[in-house]
Amino acid sequence: MSKSFGKIIATARYLPEKIVTNDDLAEWMDTSDEWIQSRTGIKQRHIAEVENTSDMCGQVAKKLVEKAAIDPMSLDFIIVATMSPDYTSPSVACQVQGQIGAAQAMAFDIAAACAGFVYALATAENFIRSGMQRGIIIGGEKTSKLVDWQDRSSAVLFGDGAAGVLLEAAEEPSIVKQMLRADGKQAKALTAGFHANKNIFHEEPKTDTALAMDGRGIWNFALNEVTKSLKEFVDDEAIDYYLLHQANKRIIEKIARKMGEPIEKFPMNLMKYGNTSAASIPILLDELVETNRLSLNGGQKIVLTGYGGGLAWGNLLIQL
Repeated sequence: MSKSFGKIIATARYLPEKIVTNDDLAEWMDTSDEWIQSRTGIKQRHIAEVENTSDMCGQVAKKLVEKAAIDPMSLDFIIVATMSPDYTSPSVACQVQGQIGAAQAMAFDIAAACAGFVYALATAENFIRSGMQRGIIIGGEKTSKLVDWQDRSSAVLFGDGAAGVLLEAAEEPSIVKQMLRADGKQAKALTAGFHANKNIFHEEPKTDTALAMDGRGIWNFALNEVTKSLKEFVDDEAIDYYLLHQANKRIIEKIARKMGEPIEKFPMNLMKYGNTSAASIPILLDELVETNRLSLNGGQKIVLTGYGGGLAWGNLLIQL
């Protein structure tokens, strides 16, 4: 049998050292630990002081190469999912390629916000099926540079971090099925980093570039469109775990009830990290592998579900 499917052979994560608790935020913001936890489930988050997105993603790539014991020159591609790149250009992926010496790998970023890792992993699987042999997929975010730290409706939600996987050609697929969706009519529900239409011929009025979110709109989107597509995607499949984007504890609990599944199948770590956007699913995946709740050769069926700005969302069925 030819090796034409992608198999996840390693996972890794990187979290910046600085931890900011809810009580820390309450020192300069009109909020409290009780207010944040009761509405989101978040207790703390990691904030990158010195590192930028490419630094965190580079650390993840180095760990993946070391864990898999491979030569970086053997990589065919590097894909980074992020909404908080260092620059508009170069891409984070190109910077990572340079950091690890993967000179043979093509490299590019995917901008699909909190659905980014699911989009990137689906794209990588299609590259493997087209004949490529090996690649790295990372979700990495420094959302702390996007938020307005005086806006308690959004600043309390987000954290920084990066994580990813190494995908390699194999005879049996890790990614069994994929469903990717988007609704651009709701694009303004979550925005960040607006680039004003400015040149020597025209200059628009100053526009706020900080992250802005229609919280109620995202809530309804997650509980309606995302849940509907997840039910359709799973159908009658027996699933061991659902790894949902780690945005809000109450959203995950409500989706579990709508799915008719026990909450134990929906592991969460958002209480420690907050919403890390494209990094949230791979961070959770690596933690579950590290603690042996998941095994890369265990045959468990896992659904990855990402959703957020775009509005974009997607589901992947993975058999590890």
